[in-house]
Amino acid sequence: MSAPDGPAARRLGIGVIGVGWMGRVHTTSHLRVRHHYPELPVEPALVAVADPEPGRAEAAARQYHFRRFTTDWRDLLDDPDVQAVSVTAPNFLHREIGVAVAEAGKHLWIEKPVGLTAADAQAVAAAVAGAGVQCTVGFNYRNAPAVTAARALIQRGGLGAITHARFRLFSDYAAHPQGALSWRFERGRGGNGVLGDLASHGVDLARYLLGEIDALIGETAVVIPQRPQPTGAGSHFDLAVGGELGAVENEDYVSCLLRFANGARGVLEASRVSVGDQNNYGFEIHGTKGLVSWDFRRMGELAVSVGDAGAAYQNQSVDTAYVGPGDGDFAAFQPGAGIAMGYDDLKVIEAARFLRSIAEGTAHGVTIDDAVRSAQALDAITESVRTGGWVGVAR
Repeated sequence: MSAPDGPAARRLGIGVIGVGWMGRVHTTSHLRVRHHYPELPVEPALVAVADPEPGRAEAAARQYHFRRFTTDWRDLLDDPDVQAVSVTAPNFLHREIGVAVAEAGKHLWIEKPVGLTAADAQAVAAAVAGAGVQCTVGFNYRNAPAVTAARALIQRGGLGAITHARFRLFSDYAAHPQGALSWRFERGRGGNGVLGDLASHGVDLARYLLGEIDALIGETAVVIPQRPQPTGAGSHFDLAVGGELGAVENEDYVSCLLRFANGARGVLEASRVSVGDQNNYGFEIHGTKGLVSWDFRRMGELAVSVGDAGAAYQNQSVDTAYVGPGDGDFAAFQPGAGIAMGYDDLKVIEAARFLRSIAEGTAHGVTIDDAVRSAQALDAITESVRTGGWVGVAR
């Protein structure tokens, strides 16, 4: 018996630039997306992959069945079979590649932070607008169904007026003093260190949940001032024991106070050298009637404390809520509350929103404008550290 025909979908040729860890996540997201979203009117097809590291693109082509591979990303711009491109190259290449992809008339899925500064993100945004293509940015944590549920709770007034919040992103990937001195630790290639790597996610979560940030004051620190040079290509998780030492040029740690346009206050803290913390990402948001908090490591749970008209507020209990099919995109992955989702699922959601944006000609999910706003906040933190005072966030 033959299988019934599924929904008609037009083919969309996909190129991927950069096939380290994140490039592979983008690739598998394209492969998985219509398994979870069969109604999508476009069908991604892997066409070409580019990576300058010898042998890496060829290996990815064999593993994932790309038709072509190259060491020069520019080859994808001239490929008529490529209509959309995932860009997961290092930060310092985001502007050059992102602008070139858009100007070539190809839709763009690019990883955060979209360059080293707000000017870089704005250049990509201008190219996207000028070319009339769609652009999605890799702020994946807002895609978690629990985060969507928290936002809905806040927007319907379940917490009352928001008073204060804390956003944290603690990781130990650079806590070892023998961690390899990759591009992430260089100002010229990695930009502002943990700000662009982790705090950019915190800014996006803060904006998504609580609205625009008006002003902030920040402080940063370099905790491990020297690291050994790497012996070859690798990731920021790799060690380089015994290598020649070089200077760490950007930030290991950042903390800042936030003032939101709605009057709420906040704290944003991020570290890549937090011994004992593995992807300890999350938030706690307090309002006049309650609390909601989320921990990425327990991605399908929310801690919720909600009062009512007769509540005393003091000694109010906190309940655990498990997200389910009614929350965000949960139903595309699991049939019942409490069944775990994973990190890669968040990127599949991102891929689905990118493809829907292309099919419908209107943005779904995180846009390049969100990346510009995040970058403006990071620039404001950098300026605050320089001046030692409060800095307004451009809008």
